[in-house]
Amino acid sequence: MASLLEDIRIPVRFKLSALWASLMFCYIYGDYFGLYQPGNLQGMLQGQMGPLGDVTQGVLLGTAMLMAAPSVMVFLSLALSPAACRWANIVLGVAYTVIILISMPGAWHFYMFLGVIEAVLSLLIAAYAWRWPRVAG
Repeated sequence: MASLLEDIRIPVRFKLSALWASLMFCYIYGDYFGLYQPGNLQGMLQGQMGPLGDVTQGVLLGTAMLMAAPSVMVFLSLALSPAACRWANIVLGVAYTVIILISMPGAWHFYMFLGVIEAVLSLLIAAYAWRWPRVAG
């Protein structure tokens, strides 16, 4: 006879926070593995940032802002009011899915692999937020 395993219901906020953390790990690993692509380090040493071109304060600030949002959402998914949290997760989940899909064409296989996972994770963020449970009343 199969034994039953104890389980708990995980609140949607915890799921969203964990999804953002997982998404960030995929981003970090994708960027790290990208350093091993031939020419990438040389380009960095020459002040180039891949398809973004010359490294400037503006390019670095824009990139930092782009990556800060998912990082901060790990916390904000737990701290915002339910309505603000729901909409922030829907909007940013969809936005980051689009960003990932735009960046994938022509990418190396490792990046496409991680990109598919990133797209699924960001869509799950939007889906969980969209289906946020209502208070019974």
